[in-house]
Amino acid sequence: MDPGLTPPRDQAALQLRAERLTRHFTFGGGLMARGAGTVRALSEVDFELTAGQTLAIVGESGCGKSTLARLVLNLDRPTAGRVLLNGEDIHAARGRALRRFRRQVQAVFQDPWASLNPRMRVRDLVAEPLDMQHRLPRSEREERVAQVLQRVGIDPARMHAYPHEFSGGQRQRIAIASALISDPKLIVLDEPVSALDVSIRSQVMNLFRDLQEERGIAFLLIAHDLATTAFLAHRIAVMYLGRIVELGPTEQMVAAPAHPYTRSLFGAALPAHPDAGPGAPPLSGEIPSPLAQPPGCAFHTRCPARIGPVCDTQRPVPTKVGAGWSVECHLHAGTEP
Repeated sequence: MDPGLTPPRDQAALQLRAERLTRHFTFGGGLMARGAGTVRALSEVDFELTAGQTLAIVGESGCGKSTLARLVLNLDRPTAGRVLLNGEDIHAARGRALRRFRRQVQAVFQDPWASLNPRMRVRDLVAEPLDMQHRLPRSEREERVAQVLQRVGIDPARMHAYPHEFSGGQRQRIAIASALISDPKLIVLDEPVSALDVSIRSQVMNLFRDLQEERGIAFLLIAHDLATTAFLAHRIAVMYLGRIVELGPTEQMVAAPAHPYTRSLFGAALPAHPDAGPGAPPLSGEIPSPLAQPPGCAFHTRCPARIGPVCDTQRPVPTKVGAGWSVECHLHAGTEP
């Protein structure tokens, strides 16, 4: 490993914790609006993430994945609840604490073309997070850029080029280099390979795994591709209408998902999986509007295993179904091991 890429000594101390994280968006009635309303984008979300681990957030479009990512990146503020990084509330951070947070937490987004300024040279794009924290001599700055570019598979001799001179896969590697240069503890990966050709995806996913093994980085992976999720994630959180309905170890959840929604979701996305047969019927109907969420279990309007009035009227509480594995479903109420 290059000397400039040695992980920080306190990397192993990372603990990210979301506590009853909630984000509602309220719209007032206007001239062209029919009335006020509240979108419950995120409701009472809890999870933990530690160094060297990947937690994947999966679910259908509109389930709250992107809202959660924005809150963890401190690009938005919660309506209630909080996000703690090593015990500190990130949304209360100011001054030096906020600068420390920006150094420790970075992101890699879905579309590298959209996330890279086409008017900036690669050396300046990659160094931008570093420039916000340090005023390094030019020679040292370029040495750091060269080291991180080489680590992600980009020839450092091309650091003076512009993004349009690179392929899509290379641009994503440049975005990864920019995220790495400040030695972050956590990187939010927002659909990081979905815009890439299939032939390139595996290369980039292997790069993420190698970097995590070398540097102990934690990844919060936002994804809809469950094949990517199963490859990268140690744990999976399945979201439905702003709530985590199942959270557990990847291997166990893929082998035997506990929530009816998870079974249907995995059955549709992983057709080779044995649970993709009669035990995992395809999802029917449309996801309810977040403006008018149903009472009781939010999934009951589409659930093939609906129990009746209890599902229609009572919201299930998280139930432990295994080590580090919980599910919000009345089917498992009272079965906590």
